[in-house]
Formats: sequence, C-alpha cells, structure tokens
Amino acid sequence: MKVVLYISVAIIVVFVLWGAFMPSQLADTAAIVFQFAIDSFGWFYLLAMFGFLIFSLALAFGKYGRIKLGDDDDEPSYSLFAWFAMLFSTGMGIGLVFWGVAEPLSHFLTPPEGVAGGTAEAARVAMRYSFFHWGLHPWAIYTVVGLILAYHQFRKGRKGLISSTFYPLLGPRAEGPIGKAIDTLAIIATAFGVATSLGLGALQINGGLNAMFGLRNGTGPQIWIIAIVTVLFMLSATTGLDRGIKLLSTTNLWIAFALLVFVFLVGPTAFILDTLTSTLGFYVQNLIQMSLRLSPFSQSKWIGDWTLFYWAWWIAWAPFVGTFIARVSRGRTIKEFVLGVLLVPSLLGFLWFSVFGGTGLHMELFENVPLAAAAEKDVTSALFMTLKQLPLGMIASGIATLLIVIFFITSADSATFVLGMLSQQGNPNPTNKVKITWGVLQSTIAIVLLVSGGLNGLQTASIVTSLPFAVIIGGMCVALLKCLSEEDREHRKRERKRQKKLDQLIAESE
Repeated sequence: MKVVLYISVAIIVVFVLWGAFMPSQLADTAAIVFQFAIDSFGWFYLLAMFGFLIFSLALAFGKYGRIKLGDDDDEPSYSLFAWFAMLFSTGMGIGLVFWGVAEPLSHFLTPPEGVAGGTAEAARVAMRYSFFHWGLHPWAIYTVVGLILAYHQFRKGRKGLISSTFYPLLGPRAEGPIGKAIDTLAIIATAFGVATSLGLGALQINGGLNAMFGLRNGTGPQIWIIAIVTVLFMLSATTGLDRGIKLLSTTNLWIAFALLVFVFLVGPTAFILDTLTSTLGFYVQNLIQMSLRLSPFSQSKWIGDWTLFYWAWWIAWAPFVGTFIARVSRGRTIKEFVLGVLLVPSLLGFLWFSVFGGTGLHMELFENVPLAAAAEKDVTSALFMTLKQLPLGMIASGIATLLIVIFFITSADSATFVLGMLSQQGNPNPTNKVKITWGVLQSTIAIVLLVSGGLNGLQTASIVTSLPFAVIIGGMCVALLKCLSEEDREHRKRERKRQKKLDQLIAESE
C-alpha cells in the first residue's frame, strides 16, 4: 500500500509545482481536458448520474433492502441525529450556505435555454434547477459509493478501500496493479478536492469577514484564515471521530437550523412556503426531463457550465464523501442507509434553498434590492447582502460566517480522516500522525496555490478525475449486485433447509 501512497504524493507534488510556477498553463490545460470530457461525454455523465439514482432506489425497495451493513445482530454505531449531522456536514453543508442565495440569483439572470432572464419564469426555473443540482442526484452518487464501501467493509470484512469493492469481479487481482491504480486515483481526487476546498473556503470566510468587519479581501488575510482553520481542524482530527467530527457536526446542524428558522420567520414566510411547495412539484414533475437534458441542436453551453460541471464535481468527491459516510454507517440496513443518505439531506437542501434562495429572489423581484447583479460581480457577497436586509442582519451574518467556518472545519477534518484511511490500507481509525501529516500537507498546498493563483487550475484538474471514476463506480455497482445475488441465494438455501428440517420435526411428532 506504500506504493499507492508514494505514487499519489509524487503526482500531487508535480501538480502543485505546476500550479505554483505555471498557474495559467495548469488552468488552461485542465480546462481544455475538462471541456473535452464535457463535450464528448456529457451524455455519459447524465446517464451515469440518473442510473446511480435508479440503482440506489432499486436497492432500497428491492429484495436486498433487509440486508445489514454489518453482522445481522449489529446495531447502528450512531444515533439518527448524529448520523444525519455527520453525513450532511461532510457531504455539502458548506456548499449550501455559500450557494443557497447565489445560485438561484445566478440562474435568475442567466437561465437555461428558452427562458428569458430576469422574469418570473426565470425565477421559477432558477429554483427548480437549484433543487436539481443539490437534490437527489448528488446524494445518489454518495449513497452508492458509501453503501458499497460499507457493505464490503462491515458485511464482508474487507479493507475500507475502493479497490476492495472489486473483489467479487477481480478476486485477488483487486490487490494488484489494477487495485492500486484505483486507490491512487481515489487519493489524488480526494487530496485535490481538499486542497482546493481549503483555498476556496478561505475566500468564502474572507468574504464574510469583509461584509461584517470590512476586513480586506486579499491573499494575506486568506493565508491567516487557512492557518487558523488548519489548527482548528487538526485539533478536531486528533480528538477522534466520536468526539471531534461528531460534536462539531451536531453543533453545526443546530446552528444551521437556528439560522434557517430565523430567516424563515423574519423573511417573506408565506412566499417561502409557496416557493417550496411549487418548486418541489415542478422538480418532481420534470425530474426525468432535467436528468437527461442536453442541447445538441442549439449548442447551448448552460448545461455544460452548470449541470455537467456539478455532476463531474460530485463524482470527483464521491471517494472522499462515500468513504466517510461508509465509516459512520455500520449497523444500518441497506434500505435504511439509502433512505437516510438519499432523502433526508435532499429534503433539507430543498428547504434551505427555499428559505435563502426564496428570500433573495423575493428581494430582487418585489423589493428592488439588486442582489443578482451583486452576486454576478462577487458571488461571495450574495448571502451577506441578503442577510443585511433583514432585522438583526449583522448578527445573522456573524452566525452565517461561524457556520461556514465550522462546516469548513468538519469537511477538512473528515477529508483528513479519509486520506488517513486510504493511506493506511483502509484502517478505520488512522493514526493521529498520519492525519496531521495530511492536514499540514493539504494546507501548505492550498497556500502555495492561493499565492500563485493556481487554485482554479487544481480545482478543474480534480474534476477531470470524475470521468474514469464514473466508470469505476459503475464497476462497483456490478460487483455489489454479484455479491448480493450470491448472498440472497445462500439465504434462500438456508431458509429451505430450515423449513425442511421443521417439516421433518412436525412429521415425526405426528
């Protein structure tokens, strides 16, 4: 496994040096490769994501739903609330806070093909696509990867590695060169994603501090933010999963709920409820059409710039988020896991976008507050400009900034935990030494790229890994079905033997 670690670190260092010394060239090259993937395989991204959604629902409501992710007598390791909090914080908590206002406003100004920007119809479509991009599809990819990893790790006793899930198809070869290549890709995608998130998270926090206290937006403050957050998430990482991530996640969920309720009550409450109800209806009604929508005849770039970009991003993050969700899900049944990971966070996301996106659109449409133009100029300002229009807006902005910071810490902590697992042959409890090493390395990478301007290039490079990973996840699904089918046959064979024995006992007693 050290071979995987050394190769992964070597590739990461090469890209970091490239981004540090030739940031424009890295950004241009990554953009060209990513655009090629989108233009040539956009259809594949759409079919794959829709297929993963159907696959997860079929598992939940099919004959395999009763199977536990662990031994038959295992109980869940965490309460429902703690479980939801950890998977939500890791999966996309910080993204919802950041994009909850900004994305609907962006779609409102520049909607998909066939809709005029700045209209009531544009607002309806903006909310619907925000639901679409942050709803069932991204959580389906996390569900599939997390479920497969948890099944092999806790039910079959295999290592918590992506390569281990291919054992039903490859046998011992899963530990050979093919398996090592898969695990190397997982580490690289996770490391790239964490490094860019640290840098982009620093930009977001800087935007919040600028809105509240006038702290200038610049590299200097952002480096200090990364340094401080690194210390915080390292402290959390060294306290262990049950104390650090669990405590921060549950705390953050309560803070997020408090901010949500505050904006709901002091904002346009009736409008928010109307928006949630109507958008949910439009979303369900148009789910298949949006899932398979491309624009080959008009060559519109909107789907590629938004939907396909998101799909590639979620797939690239699947190894990290899926590995972590699997780690905290022992003892759940397949049905419970799918419904919990797929539906609950999606519904929370719908509610979040309705409250914050609905409030922003109401201000734009009916209160003449130019939020959309401000978001177009600086996307980090959308949330804070919206909150400033409300009573106690400065306090709400402070809570939102705290929320971003804690979500940021839990995401970085979780990613460091996952990198530690992947670096120690799937060890479910990686050592503090390894976690600290990865944490310091990630922060150093983020600072170097932030200073050089190579952050966006690395972000795009990380998304490039999504195309091969989509194929890998498809293979994981095939391997899981083979395993589940074999287990079901064994279960039915045992049931027949038990019934036969019971019949014999009854016959003898007569």
